[in-house]
Amino acid sequence: MDIEKVVKKYIPMSETAFYILLSLKQPRHGYGIVKHVEEITAGRIHLGSGTVYGTLIKMQKDGIITVFADEQRKTVYEMTDVGKQLMSYEINRLKELYENALTYEEDLL
Repeated sequence: MDIEKVVKKYIPMSETAFYILLSLKQPRHGYGIVKHVEEITAGRIHLGSGTVYGTLIKMQKDGIITVFADEQRKTVYEMTDVGKQLMSYEINRLKELYENALTYEEDLL
């Protein structure tokens, strides 16, 4: 799948998809993703295994992630170049959102 199709399909990203993909900055297995997301969100987000594996299957099908290895019955996933481009688009979108929020925050309070 080319990057334009991926961008149209995934952006704006759900918070769940964002954190799952962000966790794959380095290769991880499903449980490692769950624990990493809990850690970086200070426990605010608790991902269920159905959500994680459903999202991983969809992302793998779309070429955003790939299976890196299958170690002792644990499938390890990693982000592809398309996934990295997608994260770059989404991070830039979030930066714009943040900048605009700061700019107009005072007008709303």
